[in-house]
Amino acid sequence: MQISVIGAGLAGCEAAWQAAKEGCQVKLYEMKPQRFSPAHENESLAELVCSNSLRGAGMNNAVGCLKEELRRIGSLFIEAADATAVPAGGALAVDRGEFSAYVSDKIAAEPNIELIREEMTRLPSEGTTILASGPLTSERLSAELAKLIGSEHLYFYDAIAPIVEADSIDYSIAWRASRYDKGGADYLNCPLSKEEYETFVQALLDADKVAGREFEKLIHFEGCMPIEEMAARGLQTLSFGPMKPVGLADPRSGRIPHAVIQLRQDNRHASLFNLVGFQTRLTYPEQQRIFRTIPGLQNAKFARLGSMHRNTFVNAPSSLNRSLQLKNAPHIFLAGQISGVEGYVESAACGLLAGIFASYQLRKEPVPQPPAVTALGALLTHLSEADAKNFQPMNVNYGLFPPLVLERKMKRADRRLAMATRALDALPQWWAPIARQRSEYLTGDRHA
Repeated sequence: MQISVIGAGLAGCEAAWQAAKEGCQVKLYEMKPQRFSPAHENESLAELVCSNSLRGAGMNNAVGCLKEELRRIGSLFIEAADATAVPAGGALAVDRGEFSAYVSDKIAAEPNIELIREEMTRLPSEGTTILASGPLTSERLSAELAKLIGSEHLYFYDAIAPIVEADSIDYSIAWRASRYDKGGADYLNCPLSKEEYETFVQALLDADKVAGREFEKLIHFEGCMPIEEMAARGLQTLSFGPMKPVGLADPRSGRIPHAVIQLRQDNRHASLFNLVGFQTRLTYPEQQRIFRTIPGLQNAKFARLGSMHRNTFVNAPSSLNRSLQLKNAPHIFLAGQISGVEGYVESAACGLLAGIFASYQLRKEPVPQPPAVTALGALLTHLSEADAKNFQPMNVNYGLFPPLVLERKMKRADRRLAMATRALDALPQWWAPIARQRSEYLTGDRHA
């Protein structure tokens, strides 16, 4: 049984490792050192490009829950991270060079993995393949992928607006309505007076921005212009654009505000809301400072902050099934950022799932799906069930988890801990049969 994995970054190495542990023979293709992407600098596998931080370690953040799930089920990524960790307070951070060397050594020592240093420019028409080519997938591979899924479902950069947790919004100020009451009360609306609006615009103009690297410089189309660039076009530009108040009377006064910021429901549980039209290059601290001056968002908790950067990814709800297979070419699985997740940990988690799913599909066995209440399951739910029309890559967050059934009101921190506990309690029902079957392969009681 053979699986090809294209790309030896975090997702590709994790996918190859998991498939190898399932008893598959893996060909792992890596284009370095023949060719480097603009972001990569050395020949090692699983190279961490932007940061050495793997984010929060505690269960108060969903990424902490995801890391613990990975730790409990034998992820190479988290094994390497724990082995090469450096002091970082409440976060998990690693020595980047040691981390990559650890993964590279493990891959080299695994007899079921053959590392092939060459660039793949075509997607195989047959044979199980995992595409884990990352956010800077080459033009040739991107063109191949576009043929399979349709170019309208493949994106080459992110224009991401911030997402706010629903229970942190002040509903005594924000109200539900659509413009002119068309389409139902589908949006939350935050009103600004003339003075508040002008102060807000000036804050956008004065704020610190993230400078794009050369390969991330973008042509900003009108539909995804950074909010601060629109503000620079003139004082009233935003009030005639994404912040136009027409058809939105404030129920407290009965009057039309000078400007309105709208939030759109972002998930089926209505636990997350997206700031409509607020894609931005502001730094994260500036986003939190400025967006909390919006009436109704003064105590906002952000599940995701805005960004604009070079990133190749598919519209997952349109292109993938829940097993990460292309709907139009089910022999091809996607893993990592190209599948529509965001972040180092999420990319590795997606690689782990793809490696397991592809192995089971190759053996013609039912693909085991992690419970929806786990962090792994929540990521898959986002990829498979998000609104395809407004799909954007997402970090794992508790807003993606199914809500708790509560008998009493709980504090935010307690709710998050309860969600993590529920996830970790549910994990063995998925993982135990997989681990048992792996043990049978290892002992020879069952043949791959």
